[in-house]
Amino acid sequence: MTNIPPDISQQNNLEKKVERFTLALKGANDGIWDWDLNTNEVYYSPRWKGMLGYKENELENSLETWAKLVHPDEKERVLAQVKAYTNGESDSFEVEMRMLHRNGRSIHVLSRAFLVASKGDGEHDRLVGTHVDITLRKKAEKHNAQNTEILKKIAIGTPAAEIYDAIALMYEERHPGLRCSMLELHGNKLLHGGAPSLPKAYCDAVHGLEYGPDVGSCGTSSYTGNRVVVEDIDSDPKWVNIKHFALPHGMRSCWSEPIKSSTGKVLGAFGMYYNHVAKPNEEESADLEAAARLAGIVMERDQIQKKVHTLAYIDELTGLPSRAYFYQNLEKTIQESLDSNDTFGLLYIDLDNFKDVNDSLGHDVGDQLLQIIASRIKDASRAMDFVGRLGGDEFCILVKNLKENTTRTIAKRSIDKISEPLNLASRTINPTCSIGVVHFPDDGKDISSLFKAADVSMYRAKEKGKNQTTFYTPKLSRNAEYRFKLEQCLKEAIDKQQFNIVYQPQIDIASAKVTGFEALLRWRHPELGNVEPLDFIPAAEKIGKIKELTQWVLNEACKQCVSWQKEGFADLTMAVNISPNHLLDESIVDLVNTTIIETGITPSKLELEVIESVVQTHEKNLNIFKKLKLLGVKVAIDDFGSRYSYFASLKHLEVDILKIDKYFVDDICTDEKSYVLLKSMIEMGHNLGYEVTVEGVETQAQFDLIKGLDCTSAQGFLFSKPAQVNQLDQLLKQSA
Repeated sequence: MTNIPPDISQQNNLEKKVERFTLALKGANDGIWDWDLNTNEVYYSPRWKGMLGYKENELENSLETWAKLVHPDEKERVLAQVKAYTNGESDSFEVEMRMLHRNGRSIHVLSRAFLVASKGDGEHDRLVGTHVDITLRKKAEKHNAQNTEILKKIAIGTPAAEIYDAIALMYEERHPGLRCSMLELHGNKLLHGGAPSLPKAYCDAVHGLEYGPDVGSCGTSSYTGNRVVVEDIDSDPKWVNIKHFALPHGMRSCWSEPIKSSTGKVLGAFGMYYNHVAKPNEEESADLEAAARLAGIVMERDQIQKKVHTLAYIDELTGLPSRAYFYQNLEKTIQESLDSNDTFGLLYIDLDNFKDVNDSLGHDVGDQLLQIIASRIKDASRAMDFVGRLGGDEFCILVKNLKENTTRTIAKRSIDKISEPLNLASRTINPTCSIGVVHFPDDGKDISSLFKAADVSMYRAKEKGKNQTTFYTPKLSRNAEYRFKLEQCLKEAIDKQQFNIVYQPQIDIASAKVTGFEALLRWRHPELGNVEPLDFIPAAEKIGKIKELTQWVLNEACKQCVSWQKEGFADLTMAVNISPNHLLDESIVDLVNTTIIETGITPSKLELEVIESVVQTHEKNLNIFKKLKLLGVKVAIDDFGSRYSYFASLKHLEVDILKIDKYFVDDICTDEKSYVLLKSMIEMGHNLGYEVTVEGVETQAQFDLIKGLDCTSAQGFLFSKPAQVNQLDQLLKQSA
C-alpha cells in the first residue's frame, strides 16, 4: 500500500482532531473561541457570549472584544501566558481569569487552548480554546479559605470583636448588598458584638435593647429562640417601636437567627439586613444559620472544641467529617484501643475512574456524584462507625466494636451500595470503588502505618481490576516497595535505553520456513535482576514513559527487519507488541508512520500485536485501527482466547491476524476438548478472513496435529526460544 506523505497525513489528522474537538464541545457547557493569530479575528461561540450575558449577534469577532471584556487587572498577565505558549516557552496553555459580565459583575473563567497549523505547513496560525465558568467554584474556595481563617482566629484566642467583624464581612461578600450584625445576650439585654458595615448610630441605638416577643427581628429571635424573618421593616408590627432607628439608614428587611450554645441556650442573635424588601433564598437561609453557629463558637469559648468539630472539621461538599477531624478521631481511637487492648478496622475507599466523570461531565457533576457517594457510604456503615472524606474521591470508615467479618461485611455493603447505577446530567453513571482494609494493631500501630497499609491494599484492589476489596498482608507492602524501586530504576533505564530485544521466529506451517519474527523486550537490572515485561510495561505506563519505550522498541525492531531483508531475507515480517493504553492513544498512528519513514521498512512487513482487552467497538478505538490500516501495517490480536473474547467486535475491526494463545495448545494431544476448541477458533478466524498463528508450540506431536488444521503459521520453543540476533543466523540460513 502506498505511504501517505507525512505532511498530508499530519494535516488530515489535525483537521480531524479539530473537527472532533469542536463537535465534542457543541454539546458541552463550554464556550469555544478560535483566534486567527495573523488577523486577530476571533470566533466566539454562542455559549461563550452567553456566559457573559450577551446574545450571539451582540459581540464582534475580534480580539478587541476579549480585550474589553477581560478584567483590566488580568489582561497583561493572560497575554503574557499566550505569548509564552505561542513562542514555545510553555508546553500548554491553561489560565484562570476574570471576565466582565454584561450586568457589571465579574465571573471567573478557566481557559484552555491549543495551537493549530491550519495550512498544514507546520506554522501555527490559530489558537483554539474553551472557556468554563468556574465562578461558583472560586466563590466556594474563597469562602472555605475565609472560614478556615476565622476558625484559626477562634483557635488562637483572637478577640471576639475582631472575629465578629470577620464573620460579617465574609457573608457580606457572598451576598452583595447584605449587612450583618451580631448581638450578644446578657441577661435580658442585647449588646453590640460586631457589625462593621452598619452605621454606628444604629449600633449605638440598639445597644442595650431589652429583648421581647415584639422587639424587632433580633430581639424577638433571641426571646423566642426561633428564626425571625421580617420582609419589610416599615410595615412589620415587630418593628413598630424601633423602626425609626433603622429606616433613616436605608434598612428595609431584617432576618435574624438565634445564636445558641451546644445545650440550646440562646446566647444572642445574628441579623442580616438588606436595603430593600426581601425574604431569604435557599442559600441566604443556609448562610444565616451557618453564620449564627459560627458566632456561637465565639460566644461559648469553653465549648470551642465541640463547635470546631461540627463546623470547622466538616467537609462542606459532603457534610462528612473532614480529613483533619477524621485523623483527630482516629488518634483518639488508637489511644483508647491501646489502653483497652482492643482492635478496630479501617476501610480506605477510593472511587474508580472518578477523573473521567470530572473530565467528561464537568466538576459540578463530579461534586454531585461525591455527595451521593458520601450518602451511600453512610448508608452502608453502622450508626456507630465514623465516616469521613479525606479529600478528592477518597473516603474512610473507622469501624470499632469488631465481631467476626465485621469489616468484610461493611466493605461488601459499601461496594454494593456505591455500584448502584444513577442518573446525572442526563447520563447513566455506574460508579465503582476500590477498598483497602486494615486492622489495628496487626497492620499498624499509628496513623501513618495504618494509612500506608490501607493505601497499599487499596492500590492492590485497583490492580486486580477495581470494584473490589483487598485486605492488607505484609506481602503487599513488600510488593509496593518493589514497585517503587522498579519505577525509579525504570525511569533511568528508559532514558538511557538500557534494554535489549530478543526475537522469536514465526514459522510457515506448510513449508516449515521462517516467515518473520516477534520482537520481545527484555530488561536486566544490576540490582533487580531480570524484570518481566508483565512488571515493567505497566510501570512504564504508570510513570508516563510507555511512549518513549514503544518508540525505541519499534525503531530498533524495524531497523533489524530491514537489515535482515538487505541480507537476502526479503519476505521477513516483524511483529511488535503495543501496550493497550498506548494503542488507544491517537499518537500511536503518528509514531508508527514516523518509524516507517525513518527505518525504511515496508509497511506490510510490520505487524502490531495487541491484546484482546483493546478489541472494543468504541468509535475512537475503531478509528485508530482504521488509521493504522491506512498506513499499510498489519494488526494482530495477541493471546487470542485467553481473555474474554469480543467476538462481536471482530467484524468491525481492521485486523489481519489472530494469534491463538498457547493455553489451547498445551494439551491438544491429550484433551479432545482442547483440540476441538483450537480447531474451531482456527476455522472461525479463516472464515472471517484472518490469518491465524498458533502460539506456544513446544512438541513435534503438537505441531503434527496443528498441520492438519489449516493454520497459517506457528510460533514456539519447538522452533526456537527468543534469541539474540547473532544466535538466529543459522536458523535463517537453514530456512532460506
